[in-house]
Amino acid sequence: MRDLGVGLRYLLKGQRWVARHGRQFGFGLLPGLITLVLYAAALVALALWGEDFVTWATPFADDWSSPWAGLFRGFLTAVLFALGLLLSVLTFTAVTLLIGQPFYENLSEKVDRDVSPDGTAPESGLPLWRELWVSARDSLRIVVRALVWGVLLFALGFVPVVGQTVVPVIGFFVTGFFLTEELTAVALQRRGVELRERLALLRSRKTLVWGFGTPLGLAFLVPFVAVFLMPGAVAGATLMARDLLGEETSGEDAGKPGKEEDVPS
Repeated sequence: MRDLGVGLRYLLKGQRWVARHGRQFGFGLLPGLITLVLYAAALVALALWGEDFVTWATPFADDWSSPWAGLFRGFLTAVLFALGLLLSVLTFTAVTLLIGQPFYENLSEKVDRDVSPDGTAPESGLPLWRELWVSARDSLRIVVRALVWGVLLFALGFVPVVGQTVVPVIGFFVTGFFLTEELTAVALQRRGVELRERLALLRSRKTLVWGFGTPLGLAFLVPFVAVFLMPGAVAGATLMARDLLGEETSGEDAGKPGKEEDVPS
C-alpha cells in the first residue's frame, strides 16, 4: 500500500516541476486545449442527438405502453452519455499526447536532464516521423484495450447494485492504469521500451500506478482541469518512469529551477 502514496507524490512532484518552469507549462497547455475543444464538441453532439440515436437503435420499444418506453430509452441515453464520458477520460491522454508529441517529448527530456545526476537524458535516436508513428501505433493499441474495458464496464453497469457501486470504482482504477501507461510512454519510448514491456513493468507495481493515475483520472472529470494538469502529469510520469527502471534521481524534490530552453515548434 506504500506505493499508493509514492505514486501520488510523483504526480505532485510533476506539478511542482512545471510550476518552477513556467515556459514549459505554457507550451504544454496548447495540445490539451486543442483536444479539449474536440472532445467538448463530441460530447455536446452526443448530448443533443444521443436520444435520437437510442430511439433509432431500439425500434422494438415503439409498441411498449407508457411510460416504460420513455423510461427505458431515457435510461439508455443516460448510460450512453456516461459511456461517452468514460471513454473521453480513457482516451483524452492518448489523443493529447499524440497531438502534442513534440512538446511533451521536449518537456520529458528536460525533466530527465534536470534530475539526472550527470545532467543527461536518454534519446531514442529516431527521426521525428518515426517517433510519431510509434507513438500513434502504441496509442491506438492502448485505446483499443481501453475501449474493450469501457464496453465491459458498460455492460456490467446493468447488474443491479454491483453496477452502481463496484463497477464505477473498478472503472476509476482502470482509467488510472491506462492514463499512467500513456503518460509514462513518453519517457519509456525514448528508452526503447516496447509496449508489451511497458505494460509488464506497470503491472509489476499496480499500486504505484493506481496512486499516480487514479487521482489524475478523477481530476480529469472536472472540466478544463485535464488541460492544466497535463504538463505536470507528463513531468511526474517521467520521474515515475525513472523509478520503475531503477534509475538514480538527484534531489528530493525531483528538479530545481533551471535555465529555460525553447520548445521546438
